[in-house]
Amino acid sequence: MILEFLKDYFPIALFLIIALILSIGFIVLNFLFSPKKPDPEKLSAYECGFEPFNDSRMEFDVRFYLVAILFIIFDLEIAFLFPWAISLGQIGFLGFISMMIFLGILTVGFIYEWKKGALDWE
Repeated sequence: MILEFLKDYFPIALFLIIALILSIGFIVLNFLFSPKKPDPEKLSAYECGFEPFNDSRMEFDVRFYLVAILFIIFDLEIAFLFPWAISLGQIGFLGFISMMIFLGILTVGFIYEWKKGALDWE
């Protein structure tokens, strides 16, 4: 019985081993052949065009986290709503009630966002 189990999952284990070897190999190759002394142009600020004027470990505004929570609310809703809608005929009333509970929890999160002012764009 154990041989059947191993035979069935051998391709998956082989794929994972090859992926691990390739990943480690690419990291090692990159470390070995990458330039060790970049020029000043490479080290200059490139994203916004000026040098940073503060420490990168500064506090973020709470609105950043509220927008992130809002994204998660809508992203989760869409990710779970499509498969649920497709299989609604097969999962029956219990599946319908489960999704309504899920949507209720998401609605509570959305109301929290609304009360905190995350939807007020300035």
